[in-house]
Amino acid sequence: MMNENVLKVLNENMWDLATMSNEPNVVPVAFKSVSEDGKLLVGDVFLATTLKNIAENGKIAVSCFNAQTLEGYQIKGKAEYITEGPIVDKFKKTVEAVFKGARTAKGALIITPEKVIVTTPGADNKKEL
Repeated sequence: MMNENVLKVLNENMWDLATMSNEPNVVPVAFKSVSEDGKLLVGDVFLATTLKNIAENGKIAVSCFNAQTLEGYQIKGKAEYITEGPIVDKFKKTVEAVFKGARTAKGALIITPEKVIVTTPGADNKKEL
């Protein structure tokens, strides 16, 4: 599902997280990574509305693209929220270093991909991987 190209775009670019409840919500995230087992991990610094929406239905979409090449992907899946453990500890350390102690990660989203869709312009656009 997530081939080398998808992983490269995810690892090298910002992500936008989209959730839905009574109204849509989209937020860019910089504190993110891909786990060895292909789950998307996001540190929670300013995700209040995102977390509220996930609590209602568990659904999330992630959009990521390379602005120079326009290669991009949309990943749809389920998200769960955690507040402790090694993933959260890693994000806390990173966020505290970036914000020089003024902010911390409160937790982390673990996103399990269910679909990966090409958003790159061209013949493969909308193709599910």
